Amino acid sequence: MGKLSTFIAHAREEIHKVIFPTKVQVRQAFLAVILVVTVISIFLALVDLLMSSIVSSVL
Repeated sequence: MGKLSTFIAHAREEIHKVIFPTKVQVRQAFLAVILVVTVISIFLALVDLLMSSIVSSVL
């Protein structure tokens, strides 16, 4: 039982050291991820369209 209470005490100490992001930081990171995913999706869609056109013209 002593090990468990020691573990919980250390866990609480570590949680107090954590710096959580603000709402603005979370929003900025979310928008950055959405932007990057959108750009990569458009790029891959264009590459897929180009490759399918090439394959269709060859066959």
